[in-house]
Amino acid sequence: MSELAFNEDVGRQLEAAYQVRDAIRRRRLVRAALGARSGEQILDVGCGPGFYCAELLEEVGPRGRVVGLDMSPEMLVLAQRRCAAYENVEFGQAEATGLPVDDAAFDGAVCVQVLEYVRDIPAALAELHRVVRPGGRVVVWDVDWATVSWHSEHPDRMARVLRAWDEHLVHRSLPRTLASAMRAVGFERVEMEAHSFASTEFDPETYAVATMQIIRRFVPGHDGVSDDEARAWGDEQRELGERGEYYFACLQSCFTATRN
Repeated sequence: MSELAFNEDVGRQLEAAYQVRDAIRRRRLVRAALGARSGEQILDVGCGPGFYCAELLEEVGPRGRVVGLDMSPEMLVLAQRRCAAYENVEFGQAEATGLPVDDAAFDGAVCVQVLEYVRDIPAALAELHRVVRPGGRVVVWDVDWATVSWHSEHPDRMARVLRAWDEHLVHRSLPRTLASAMRAVGFERVEMEAHSFASTEFDPETYAVATMQIIRRFVPGHDGVSDDEARAWGDEQRELGERGEYYFACLQSCFTATRN
């Protein structure tokens, strides 16, 4: 297995993908679930190119503070650039299993599509629990990739591409066990809401189409998928869109919890 490397090239692709309509919708759902208020201290674990940090800074205002942590130096460069106009933001390099911040330092924390890449889920959740204050809230969002339903006139090739794409992460279906894992480290009032990301149009503003370029570049060499097959897979999706026969759907899950 060779997981997705969050390098400069992937960073550029993610920056583009995070600006589409579905990504904006997801950030809106995450921010609503967290409910950040003026003056609060908020932590973003796996902040990526800094979209959540920038929007959370608007919500906490000048009396609040946002800290973004990510293991990728390339992502942190993008995040720092995006938030350069703010003085009440800090960034640092860190693994989700070892957050370099004090105990009970934050009113809330978000961790969006990060834990599916982390091998030690209990350790990462224990760190989230440690760093929020009593009464603090966390939002954890991950994708159940097993719920992907993607139309193709070549189902065997689609199945190979999706199996190859599964190699880009550690946990294909993390949401299925996440609630119990959160309770096990001490979180209370754990709740989940699943959100469908689906389309019958080949629309660049949708989650699937925005992610296709990343998939297209990753899958060659994985699970026997050749570069020609990956190219043909992408071409077919565009052709299905032109004929009005495109279809994609998957479930993404938003978990909320508090620390007592």
